[in-house]
Amino acid sequence: MIATILKRRETMLALAILALIALVQTRFAGFARPGNLAAIFNDSAVLIILALGQMAVILTRCIDLSVAATLAFTGMVAALVNAAAPGLPIGAVLLIAVGLGTAMGAVNGLLVWRFALPPIVVTLGTMTMYRGAIFLLSGGEWVNSHQMSEAFKALPRSLVLDLPVLSWMAILVIALFVLMIGRTTLGRAFYAVGGNEHAAIYAGISVGGTRFVAFTLNGALAGLCGYLWVSRYAVAYTEVAQGFELDVIAACVIGGISIAGGIGTVGGAVLGALFLGVIKNALPVAGVSPFWQMAISGIAILLAVAFNARSEQRKGRIILKSAEQAHAAPAPATGASA
Repeated sequence: MIATILKRRETMLALAILALIALVQTRFAGFARPGNLAAIFNDSAVLIILALGQMAVILTRCIDLSVAATLAFTGMVAALVNAAAPGLPIGAVLLIAVGLGTAMGAVNGLLVWRFALPPIVVTLGTMTMYRGAIFLLSGGEWVNSHQMSEAFKALPRSLVLDLPVLSWMAILVIALFVLMIGRTTLGRAFYAVGGNEHAAIYAGISVGGTRFVAFTLNGALAGLCGYLWVSRYAVAYTEVAQGFELDVIAACVIGGISIAGGIGTVGGAVLGALFLGVIKNALPVAGVSPFWQMAISGIAILLAVAFNARSEQRKGRIILKSAEQAHAAPAPATGASA
């Protein structure tokens, strides 16, 4: 049983994270302090939330390249609303951001579902469209810290049991995904659609409808992160989260979410995001150039994709081998000799 646990992708990734932390700790005392590790988790909170939303989409054999653009647009809207009406309750601003993100995700889902368009083409188009909309909405201007209300900026930083609300939101989303993926028919539908689309149809599952829900859910989480991002950093501008969709996809791939769909776990997505979070915090401490940080992240993605592909091939060979053995087995005797 222990050998089986050690072979699991999540266990290997967790051990890799611990080894990386221990390695950095040997050179920079204090890196492994609980307070610093909590700060790394907080820095990774937005990536964790977005990776879980992207996981739902990838499980259905789709991909969403517009997630960072959705975050940026909803964040800009939230910042502009707060600047125009600073007395508006933060709950209302948050609701606007999440509702807008949900609608933007639904647009992606409808285009994929009703028009049968390739998800990568759809989301590449909406990514460009949403980025352009940010510029039109803001006129290319920034919303700075002094234009935001104190309540707007305070929520993600507020401490509850010594953890910022931003971290608690990530923990809440993780818990909800554990329940949804493991305990609901929707979670099983995500796996069914990505694992075998034709079998899912025969089982009475709406393939297009399931993908629509996945895109919509991803958009809602991106809307939530839009507010969290601009309020935490106290600035909103046209290039917010530029290229962050690559980090989100990387977290999923590193965590063992198969691009081919139907394979992946909540724990894997979370650990993939944490792995990138530790790298992004460790490399600057070690004095590594930001350009090398990007290169190392890219290498990690390539290695993860190669590992996933080999794992899936091994599973396929085992199935074929079992089938061959079943055909090669001698037929049982069907009658008594006279």
